[in-house]
Amino acid sequence: MTTFLILAFSLFSLGPPSEETTQETMTTYYFIRHAEKDTSDPQDKDPKLTEAGLERAKKWAEVFKEVEFDLIYSSDFNRTRTTAKTIAESQEKEVDIYDPRKLNDAEFQKRSKGKKVLVVGHSNTNPHFVNLILEENRYKDIDEAESGSLFIVHVFPNGAKASEVLYIN
Repeated sequence: MTTFLILAFSLFSLGPPSEETTQETMTTYYFIRHAEKDTSDPQDKDPKLTEAGLERAKKWAEVFKEVEFDLIYSSDFNRTRTTAKTIAESQEKEVDIYDPRKLNDAEFQKRSKGKKVLVVGHSNTNPHFVNLILEENRYKDIDEAESGSLFIVHVFPNGAKASEVLYIN
């Protein structure tokens, strides 16, 4: 419960947007890593989620119940699609597949501008994606054992950018 309260406070700590911000809408990205994957078969390059992973995906849906996403993206792997689908279904949204080789390309920027966007990715793609948006090399890869990371990136109408990382475990 404490973790949820900390997250809720952090998600909304920026306060209500100013009138200036609402006229030119801010873009907010939420990046989470897929939930826990089955590592029992080292040869399986596209494992499914474990029971703990399925529970974490449900927990993410609960965490995001007050954040109405305009777009939800996932890489094209079982673990990310399942995590994203659980959240998307709770908001009656669809999941769009993104190509990790085309992170933050012009099409993505145009489509996501002024929206609230969830991206479900990986321990290496999420920090890289965030760094591309921020236009600086701020974040390193996430430890493979960490499935509770949440990167939040705000892109303000004037081009200023802010980010934070939370851990929901």
